[in-house]
Amino acid sequence: MAQTILVVDDDPIMHRVLKHYLERNGYQLLDANNGRQALELATRELPQLIVLDVRMPEMGGLAALRQLKETDSTKHIPVIVVTVSVDRMTHMESEFSGASAFLAKPFRPAELLAEIKRLAPLEHPPEGQDGKQP
Repeated sequence: MAQTILVVDDDPIMHRVLKHYLERNGYQLLDANNGRQALELATRELPQLIVLDVRMPEMGGLAALRQLKETDSTKHIPVIVVTVSVDRMTHMESEFSGASAFLAKPFRPAELLAEIKRLAPLEHPPEGQDGKQP
């Protein structure tokens, strides 16, 4: 069974790019557009990993991260925080709130894949897939 990743970002282009790249590398994706949707999906689906943007409407990523880490059913799920905000305070708050990794946008899909493989490795990677871009 493939690992399931919840991608939380309000940018539809980010969803399309990550969906194509990560599914090609053997992962299944769930999509959410804000922190509230992320909390609902994470609680219901229990993904193996969450990729979470910081700046989103309704509920931002850091507020969602804090709630995920305070909820018994989701506190064990690794979270990779992604953001265009590379200031030290955002990075520190992400770590303090329980993020497993932090990536600054723009990032290469291979950088994200490396973090995902570290935090939620596939038991049986797809044949011929090594995470490298063509």
